[in-house]
Amino acid sequence: MKSKLWLIYALVTTIFWGVWGAFIGLPTENGFPETLGYCVWALTMIPPALFVLKRINWDLQYDKKSILYGSIIGFLGAGGQMVLFHAVTTGPAYLIFPVISLSPVITIVLGFLFLKERSTKLGAVGIMLALIALPLFDYAGGQGATDYGILWFILALIVAGAWGVQAFYMKLSNETMHAESIFFYMMVTALMLIPAALYLTDFSQPINWGLNGPYLAASIQILNAIGALTLVYAFRYGKAMVVSPLTNAGAPLMTAIIAMTLLGVMPGSYRLAGIVLALIAAVLLAVEPNETVGEAE
Repeated sequence: MKSKLWLIYALVTTIFWGVWGAFIGLPTENGFPETLGYCVWALTMIPPALFVLKRINWDLQYDKKSILYGSIIGFLGAGGQMVLFHAVTTGPAYLIFPVISLSPVITIVLGFLFLKERSTKLGAVGIMLALIALPLFDYAGGQGATDYGILWFILALIVAGAWGVQAFYMKLSNETMHAESIFFYMMVTALMLIPAALYLTDFSQPINWGLNGPYLAASIQILNAIGALTLVYAFRYGKAMVVSPLTNAGAPLMTAIIAMTLLGVMPGSYRLAGIVLALIAAVLLAVEPNETVGEAE
């Protein structure tokens, strides 16, 4: 049973993040501002953070390096999350999340430049597919498809960039920090940005404080928090080259399918091609073959 724990945790992350991505915009549609949605998300990070710390007997790492890396990781993650809340109000989830799934491109480039890492052959193909996929998301091709403008695309790229850099720092911090401390600092920095979210909230407008407002937001955002927690343990018990493809590509794919099913729409052929290429690229970027580009045979 223990040998299958990684699969259980990875599937929980994939399912929870896939469902979360499809329904993240519902509270905003019901009149609950996305800025307050961020506040709810930050609060849902508290229970899993306390849970993982309790599992290690509250052995939090608080040296300067851990605090620095933890803060960078946390602010990039929380900042990306704040932008994502606005992104889903400007465009459809079935387009936004496949773009975000390309964040490993940023991680690979930073690893190449600063850690002297070299991309695998499949990783190089993944980067090429990602570069081909990105412009397709904002190209309607005269098909008469609903035009969502370009703002959603720019915001999705910002989120992908923030989370790509975040993953790079996670690589650096993993050598000196354990996952529980990283997750704790992610929770703390998320809470620190709540005042900024409250400042950006227009309280002069009607706000839905009912069940389909903050309470619905909490039930949706807890999926994200639990998914992040189970991902930590999926990597602990399983191999990254197996866990990463399942979560990085599986969750956005599930989000896209759920969102398109609920909306009853099918994107134009160019955007559909962009979704497919982005998801294939995400899988290739996450896989870690033994042979790398430029490596001696």
